[in-house]
Amino acid sequence: MKCLLSAAVVICLAFLPDCCSSDLFSTHNVKTTSPTSNNTIYGIVFDAGSTGTRIHIYMFHQSSAGSPLDLDGEIFESVKPGLSAFAEQPEKCAESIRSLLQLAQGSIPPTQWKKTPLVLKATAGLRLLPEHQAEALLSEVRKVFRLSPFLVSEDSVSILDGTDEGIFAWITVNYLTGRLHGDRSVGTLDLGGASTQITFLPLAKATLDKTPGNFLTSFELFNSTYRLYTHSYLGLGLKAARLAVLGASASAAQQKQIFRSHCFPSAFQGEWTFAGIAYRYAGQSDGLVGFDACYSEVLQILQGKFHQVDEIRDRPFYAFSYYYDRAVDTSLIVYEDGGELTVRDFALKAKEVCDHMERFTSQSPFLCMDLAYITALLKEGFGFEEDTTLQLAKKVRDVETSWTLGAVFGVMQSLVHSA
Repeated sequence: MKCLLSAAVVICLAFLPDCCSSDLFSTHNVKTTSPTSNNTIYGIVFDAGSTGTRIHIYMFHQSSAGSPLDLDGEIFESVKPGLSAFAEQPEKCAESIRSLLQLAQGSIPPTQWKKTPLVLKATAGLRLLPEHQAEALLSEVRKVFRLSPFLVSEDSVSILDGTDEGIFAWITVNYLTGRLHGDRSVGTLDLGGASTQITFLPLAKATLDKTPGNFLTSFELFNSTYRLYTHSYLGLGLKAARLAVLGASASAAQQKQIFRSHCFPSAFQGEWTFAGIAYRYAGQSDGLVGFDACYSEVLQILQGKFHQVDEIRDRPFYAFSYYYDRAVDTSLIVYEDGGELTVRDFALKAKEVCDHMERFTSQSPFLCMDLAYITALLKEGFGFEEDTTLQLAKKVRDVETSWTLGAVFGVMQSLVHSA
């Protein structure tokens, strides 16, 4: 049996000496206090994404020796752009890392620094770079980490596998919602800048029997065995999809080529910088505008790239990252609250924006394309029905719906196995 969680991410939390027992993995209610006593256990996880770098400082406590750890909450901050924006000048990425480390030093008592591990995992933004460029960026991060007062191991800085990213996000959401046990789990949909993931616990025999093996993985967590359906689609995150729809390439952009799409008004022109490269774009001159013209372009980049499972149409799913952001941008949900939306809600909003795109261009030139892509991704890519309801959430119990918390729990398990 493959146990991804025990090896995929090595983050050694500064645990108390006798907390490594099987009881450690009981699921507890998440509290959202921010204790700073000597009994607080800290772990720092950097999420280096395609559009920004985010720091998660997790705080735990142990009520008594040998008792389970409780998650008290997190401190979260982010900076832009992502590390990949410095691919041509890797030494310049260090400043953003230093600024976030200063936050950590101000949030964690100095007496805990040497016991608090520090880790950075890069996601799709670096997966898309040539290996030598990605490694140069990671090397600069390692230099900064080694000069920090925190606990740094040999493998504290690396690239996170896309499949593990989906698994860890699923663990995070189901832990925070109290749904890790039994058949009450929820699926997760994560839409980043460079990749998108879908993960859920299949209950139908047909799903387990007919799904290709590379879409299924098994692992143990909290004294239970899970077999998940999970897949990461690299190059189909929201920002990467924009480039694909435009037919844009870095080399052509550097030659000042203009990339055209029906997802913009005919007379519109603009410039967009992604991963340190400026792309010039404009509307098509043939006068075709609106949802149908844009949607047909979007569909072309999705055809033949997705595996669909009938079971997802009847399962509850949480959606976050750019699903959440675009829903907020178009007033489908309120930023502080999140909420429930159907796939149809996204489709109707996409049609409204694309059919009246001049009204929305000043707000965000890519809004029509982004909403058309989200609609196509959900319907034509993953195969959700229009009446499928998605729970949009940025936080659950004041904790970010990020893969980073799931990664921490994976490390807890690896510590128990090695104890």
